[in-house]
Amino acid sequence: MAIKILTIIGARPQIIKAAALSRAIKNNYSDKITEVIVHTGQHYDAAMSQVFFDELSIPAPDYNLNVGSGSHGKQTATMIIGIEEILLKEKPNCIVLYGDTNSTLAGGIAASKIHVPVVHIEAGLRSFNKKMPEEINRIMCDHVSTLLFSPTQTGYKNLINEGFDETAKAPFNADNPNIYHCGDVMLDNSLHFAEVAESNTSILKDLALEKNNFVLATIHRDSNTDQPKRLNALFKALNKIATQNNVKVVLPLHPRTNKILQQNLEADLYSTVASSNNILILPPASFLEMIALEKNAAIIVTDSGGVQKEAFFFNKPCIILRSETEWTELVEQGNAIIADADENKIVESYNYFMKNKELVFKPVFGDGKAAEFICSEIYSTFSN
Repeated sequence: MAIKILTIIGARPQIIKAAALSRAIKNNYSDKITEVIVHTGQHYDAAMSQVFFDELSIPAPDYNLNVGSGSHGKQTATMIIGIEEILLKEKPNCIVLYGDTNSTLAGGIAASKIHVPVVHIEAGLRSFNKKMPEEINRIMCDHVSTLLFSPTQTGYKNLINEGFDETAKAPFNADNPNIYHCGDVMLDNSLHFAEVAESNTSILKDLALEKNNFVLATIHRDSNTDQPKRLNALFKALNKIATQNNVKVVLPLHPRTNKILQQNLEADLYSTVASSNNILILPPASFLEMIALEKNAAIIVTDSGGVQKEAFFFNKPCIILRSETEWTELVEQGNAIIADADENKIVESYNYFMKNKELVFKPVFGDGKAAEFICSEIYSTFSN
């Protein structure tokens, strides 16, 4: 018996993650699983959304809620209304949610209230910092889910510590959920698209970048961009790295972050950064461009959870611009350092990694076939 799933996406990382599942359905489950895709429009900039559908060959969304930006409450409420209407119309066997955005939270609330089973991909991740909106979103979603797929053993253990039963038996539901350690769908994608990126992007040539001789940096979290003290510390550190080592720092920025630089950076620092030949501030990179940059950087500096992982996939050291990380394995193995927004620690971490290049990257994110496993479990659970 064929089943129908409703996939919710809204932010760039979710669009990319959804590509792995859509690809697995197309290649192995086309006669068993019908996928209806709902784009909430949480990221509404065309460069942040449409380009990813095009590049990753993701099926066009069946619905777009076009919610746009707004406060957490307004944005989430608008999504809940739209998602509930679609669920009632489509009557899927389950809803599939990714990660920890407001789209994830809205999907979990809308579905659980009308008893549509929730499947959460990237379950169990915890920063143990409830000041982060993402932490609230992921916890709330996990605790209304029927199937929870954790990319790491640490995430799986977090779920057990929160009371989930690893010995649960079918039939599964929100009161008797099943949890899995399945590997990471982003590893599936990185392996699949790495070769494509090499031949289909020219960003290295366009920016005159030498392989393994530049720094890739990303900064997007409100806790960094909206706090002038932190933002100044980050850019002072990047400027020091660029000038003291005569190395290029490549910094693709979300349009919102780019606009806020002039407002929140000290005038002299903003002028220095804006005129620097070694700090290259770019528009958001496409997925394939990011893959090419990550694969060829010497080191990656980021406040993004996804980029931390991708650094690991491509065996690159990573400096984390937060006070904690969901991906504790990276730090435990010595492949990443938590520097927060500490100017000196960021620079010291860069110098450490430049002197210690013999890092070991043990496989902790699966075998690159997580999406196939997830499809198999979804089908076996909801086709009965």
